[in-house]
Amino acid sequence: MMRMQSVIRAVYPAQCVSCDAQTADDHGLCGICWRDTQFIHGLTCDACGTPLMDRGAGPLHCDDCMTIARPWVQGRSALVYDGIARRMVLNLKHGDRTDLALPAAKWMLHAGRHIVSTGMIVVPVPVHWTRLVARRYNQAALLSRLIARGLDGIHVPDALVRRVRTTKMEAVGRDARFAALHGALTHNPRRAPLLAGREVLIVDDVMTSGATLTAATEAAYAAGADRVCMLTLARVVKET
Repeated sequence: MMRMQSVIRAVYPAQCVSCDAQTADDHGLCGICWRDTQFIHGLTCDACGTPLMDRGAGPLHCDDCMTIARPWVQGRSALVYDGIARRMVLNLKHGDRTDLALPAAKWMLHAGRHIVSTGMIVVPVPVHWTRLVARRYNQAALLSRLIARGLDGIHVPDALVRRVRTTKMEAVGRDARFAALHGALTHNPRRAPLLAGREVLIVDDVMTSGATLTAATEAAYAAGADRVCMLTLARVVKET
């Protein structure tokens, strides 16, 4: 078996998941891409994972999370949504690069290590069925499945349902995002007993305004969840 693996590695050497340069291990970044990828570390917003400069004591929040009510308890993100991270997210979401889910989930588990717990119910943000047919997979569900495995948790990919197909909102403002997502997500009544009275972790690829995660969290609470946290691969961060 080891000889076969060596032959395979010789024919198909490990490559960087971002630029295809050769790497020592599978599903990783080369040195240059690692340097240029903005991992979030150090002091972060307790609600969304945005990196912070303030060194004050106790849980801290970014400007957005101080002005917008977040229904979830705590949240974290692994990467700043820019540059290489942005390209990887888009490739995972639209480019059929489902292989990116494995390193992404590892980074997310590391970023969320202080807010997750063994045995959590892990739930992806849902996509509308028409987009699921067109895309063939839900990138959030790919991530949540691996995260649940890492937590020895219970993965419930159909716990939430997106009943309204919203338009793409890259160019609209924060208020329009929240208005469009209000009531767009609901819980699946057949899965509600799995969420009732439990800690739930909601997983998505990117947090921008938080409107989608807000709708997902409210739907999880409507199903009876006791405590909801969120975890995303990337967070859109305002330029300072």
